Amino acid sequence: MKTRGGSIHEETQFLRNIRNRHLPWGAALFVFFCSTAAWAQQPAPPPDASGTSGDVTTMDIETLMNVEVTTASRFPDKLSDAPSIMSVVTSDELSRFGGLTLGEILQRVTGLTGTSQYFTDRSMVAARGDQTETSGGHILILINGRPTREVMEGGIMSDLLESFPVGILERIEVIRGPGSVLYGSNAFAAVINLITKKAKGDQVTFEGLGGQDATGDASAQLMYQRGNLSAVGAGQLHDEPDWPVSYTIPPSLVHSPGAPAVPTTQDVSVVDRGVGSYLGVNYKGLSLMSSFTEWQSTSFTKGTVGETRLTRDFANLGYDRKVTHRWDTSFNGTYTRTTFDEYVYPFTSRDSYEFVAEWTNLITLTKRDRLTAGALFDRVAGTELYTGTVPSQIAAQGSRLSGSFYAQIDHQLRHDIKLVAGFQTNKIGPIPLNTVPRFGAIWSPAAWVSVKALYGQAFRAPALDELLLNRPGIVGNPNLLPEKIATFDLGVSFQRGRLQASVDTFRSEQTDSITSVSGKPIRYVNLGDLLFHGIELEGKYYFQKDFFIQGSMLYQTNVNATGQINVTPIPNLGFKLGVSYADRHGLSLSLFEISDEGITGYNGAVNPLQGSHNILNGELRYDLGKLFHFSDRQGVAFVVHANNLTNDHEWLPSWGFTSVDTIPVNQGRLIYLGFRFSAGKN
Repeated sequence: MKTRGGSIHEETQFLRNIRNRHLPWGAALFVFFCSTAAWAQQPAPPPDASGTSGDVTTMDIETLMNVEVTTASRFPDKLSDAPSIMSVVTSDELSRFGGLTLGEILQRVTGLTGTSQYFTDRSMVAARGDQTETSGGHILILINGRPTREVMEGGIMSDLLESFPVGILERIEVIRGPGSVLYGSNAFAAVINLITKKAKGDQVTFEGLGGQDATGDASAQLMYQRGNLSAVGAGQLHDEPDWPVSYTIPPSLVHSPGAPAVPTTQDVSVVDRGVGSYLGVNYKGLSLMSSFTEWQSTSFTKGTVGETRLTRDFANLGYDRKVTHRWDTSFNGTYTRTTFDEYVYPFTSRDSYEFVAEWTNLITLTKRDRLTAGALFDRVAGTELYTGTVPSQIAAQGSRLSGSFYAQIDHQLRHDIKLVAGFQTNKIGPIPLNTVPRFGAIWSPAAWVSVKALYGQAFRAPALDELLLNRPGIVGNPNLLPEKIATFDLGVSFQRGRLQASVDTFRSEQTDSITSVSGKPIRYVNLGDLLFHGIELEGKYYFQKDFFIQGSMLYQTNVNATGQINVTPIPNLGFKLGVSYADRHGLSLSLFEISDEGITGYNGAVNPLQGSHNILNGELRYDLGKLFHFSDRQGVAFVVHANNLTNDHEWLPSWGFTSVDTIPVNQGRLIYLGFRFSAGKN
């Protein structure tokens, strides 16, 4: 089916709509931020005499602003030259604003929205309004450039969002838009690259925080370096107090076929516990990465409340070699195993894995041409058990092989124009050969401004459950095709002095979307098209080194092939604003506000309906080591971290087969207090 043309307003109408809306009060703060742009014409101060080491406290403003990224082409690039629409959470921002979970940090990123769905993936993020899946399958998360996917359902990410040890992160690079040419399946609406710290010395750090009602968060990082050998390790335990709520079953779900009989209204304690670890070792060209994440939470499935447990084991063995001064090659073997257990209805236990063997080459052909090329082999396998009867029954079991070849070339046509073109050709199991392309141009009429026009396609391969599931009430479809998306981006970025700002518009058309169709039984099908259209604004500004402010805005609309508008459970309009003060005496105070418009289409909800709301988080840190004149190899800091200072009890749509109601997601104000200790120097 063809998406109906002319159903989405153009950019001028976007701006009129924004002006005419009743906005959350965070919008006023964003307008204030934008009004400071004129200050950016002031020249940056001279470099700090203390140098530009990896320690953000010793970096000058110019170094902090000139971010280098690698995710867009796998070559190092200035952010303004990278052939993608990108955002970066820098080490300075991670230090200033803190964050106890990856999900909290990612919700501060331009274009990403915190969201939920029933059953398996209550904690997730969506990019540019795209949540057409009952999982996070349209976003691919990388760990130091290596993919980690859940392949049974198609993209569960809650364990990473809630349990990955965020203290080990150096920065986070986010591509907004397709990334399948270089990264394959699930690099659909966004690619998130978690880049970890590297050991440049010996250091151990521990942070322990506690709060009301047994709230707790403990984390540790270890850095070790001897000659060519370096190692980093990290661990984190995050435990929120159980959240007592009263949950009412929507009338349409009462007496659902196959679901157990439960009271119409239930007193529920929502659980949120996560544990994670990371290890990275490098010796000359050899590298080993490994991580483990586990999240326990409460599920809401057709009126039945239960507990779920997600785990993920990730490992990568790599070898990098500089063949010549113009040719770098790497070999990687990447393994991800995920498990999922639900101990009450719908009585599910899953175990699946993916193994990727990949060869990548970065070749500087000429002074004007760079080539990224590679090939990979992929195998996925998994089993789902239906545990509702004794003995357990296999609900899905199978495996799939695939392979692909990819190439991307960056060509400097003139000193002010760079062109990019690339493709990935893949063969996924019995699915016919498939190719996704990308191409674009970057124009830099001046050193401080760049214009990007980009087009790219991406895909998500059908998950094993979508192909093979055979359980009471729902079955898979072995004839499914990959979902595809085609996105056009037009963006302008500006960086001068202390200001970094950008604006971009996007138009994304999804085809062959995989969805479940009601019936007896429910089936998965490729159904219809969906068109997304929107605008994003982003800005960062250092008033001086101590005082930093950043903000962003997303406005998006979407329409399906039948003309239905706003079919995803994501607000059309959202604003974000962060303000931070960090001085040389060891005091750091930061606030970050997220304001979202209300979600329409849930007027029949019997549980709390989420209207316009504001989530305000804060971080205060005071370095006692500087107060008491400790050596630079010892440190003690007092830390206060506050989540949801506005105390909004957040309920979001229970997106899934029957997206008619809401489920509890954010329990309100939580304040953590504690100390951070460090010894050694990295």
